Amino acid sequence: MKGNKRKKHKAAADIETAKAVGSQSKERLKGKDYDKELARLHVELVKLQQWVVHKGIKVCIVFEGRDGAGKGGTIKAITERVSPRVFRVVALPSPTEREKSQMYSQRYLPYLPAAGEVVIFDRSWYNRAGVERVMGFCTDEQARRFLEVTPAFEKIMIEAGIVLLKYWLEVSMDEQTRRLTARIDDGRKIWKLSPMDLKSYSRWYDYSRARDEMFEATDTSWGPWYVAISNDKRRARLNIITHLLSKIPYEEVARDKVKLPKRQKPGSYREPDYPFKYVPEKF
Repeated sequence: MKGNKRKKHKAAADIETAKAVGSQSKERLKGKDYDKELARLHVELVKLQQWVVHKGIKVCIVFEGRDGAGKGGTIKAITERVSPRVFRVVALPSPTEREKSQMYSQRYLPYLPAAGEVVIFDRSWYNRAGVERVMGFCTDEQARRFLEVTPAFEKIMIEAGIVLLKYWLEVSMDEQTRRLTARIDDGRKIWKLSPMDLKSYSRWYDYSRARDEMFEATDTSWGPWYVAISNDKRRARLNIITHLLSKIPYEEVARDKVKLPKRQKPGSYREPDYPFKYVPEKF
């Protein structure tokens, strides 16, 4: 028991050290450098997409972290140049009364990937280990039981051929404050600041304890957690994409060179004299 406690405290200390080092050792990545590297990685993601479809691979990627850690932006960076029919993002709303009565994991099973799919969870079944536990939406016994059975649940997924990647985005206290404060007066981001975010903001250390216990229980050899320091969003996105590409072996699928065919001639077709309702050109 003492050994487990030492392990947990060491893991928490390691994360705090990494956050401090990550925020001080490097300058924030410049936009031009970020765009160049992201464009290169997008090409690799397209190659991965074609390989996943070609080989019928099933990939499940889980993103967890505190509010403001950068999960949404990272997912957007991954998916903006690939097909939404292959890369599917799952961000479930609060459970309905019917879903609350179900077996907990039942809600997530229909969203797991089939062959040729990459499913990305913007928060996942780990809600029970984090927000539900901290905000009192489940009992301590329910949270404890979740942590006990989740490794077995994930082992079943992997034995069924699913490639499972779990990422925790770790942001410092000061950077989280800066990001959430910036949302208050930004009309583009105010929707990201819910009443639940405000309540959870005040419970930093409750979330830290929940995170530590989640790692201790579910950081397994078959379903490890990968922690990305996200104080610099751009670096975090590039690091995560690079990492996930390294964890899913893929090859470039051979394809014929694309050449546009000649267009047909108009023949008897004439443009109609129709009163189209055009969008006003204000720009």
